[in-house]
Amino acid sequence: MLHLLRKKTSLVSLVIISLFLSHTSFSQEWNLEDHDDKPFYFGISLGLNLARFHTDLHPRFLQYDTVLVAEPGNAGGFALGLSATTKLSNRFELRFNPQLMFTERHLTYKLSYADPDAGGTNVTKKIESVLLSFPLQVKFNSDRIGNFRVYMLGGIKGDVDLASNARARKAEELVKINKYDYGFEAGLGFNFYFPSFIFSPEIKISNGLSNLHSRDESLKYSSALDRILSRMIVFTIHLEG
Repeated sequence: MLHLLRKKTSLVSLVIISLFLSHTSFSQEWNLEDHDDKPFYFGISLGLNLARFHTDLHPRFLQYDTVLVAEPGNAGGFALGLSATTKLSNRFELRFNPQLMFTERHLTYKLSYADPDAGGTNVTKKIESVLLSFPLQVKFNSDRIGNFRVYMLGGIKGDVDLASNARARKAEELVKINKYDYGFEAGLGFNFYFPSFIFSPEIKISNGLSNLHSRDESLKYSSALDRILSRMIVFTIHLEG
C-alpha cells in the first residue's frame, strides 16, 4: 500500500510544485482577493482512493484446518462529491463534504485443500462497495502567500454501504460486510487561487472504527476472521468558488 502511495504522491508532488511556481513566482496579482471574507462557499470534489481492510483473526482461528492464511489486500476506487464550507474564524473553517465512493477491497486466503470453485488453494475474495460518505471536517488555514495557501484538516465521517451483503441468504462463499461505518479523517491540502475558482489538491487518511464484519460461523471464509475495519488513503481535487 505504501509502495503504491509513494508513486502517486510523487506525481502529485510534481503537479503541486509546478502550480506553486507558476502561481507565486510568476504571478504578481492576487486572484479572488475577497474570497476569504465570504461567510460560506461551495464546490465539487473528484477523488481517487486506495482502500484495504484491517483484519483481526478469530481467537479460534488456529483450531480450524480449512483456512491456513487470511490477509487483506489493496485496491483502488474513485469518488464524486459536493462540498459546503463555512468560515469559523480567520484560521478555521468547517466543511461538509458528502461523497459517492466506488471502491473495492480484497481478502486473500490460503486453504489446506483446493477449492473446486476457485480452482486452487489460493483464493482471493473481492468485496465491492458503493459508499455514501458524509465527512464533517475542521480546516486550519495558513497565511495566504500570493495565490497559494496550505491547510490541514481533521474530522469525523459516517458511511453507508449501498452494496452491503450482510443480509445475503445464499452466501456460502462470501464474507459478509455490514452496511454502516463511522470513523475519523486527517489530511493536508493546498489552495491555488485562479481568477474564477480555487483548485485544491488534498490527501487524507480515512480510518473506520466500526467492526464491519457480520461474522457467520458456518461460512469458512467468514469464520476465520473476527474484526474487519476499513482503511483508506484518498487523494481529492476540490474545485471551489
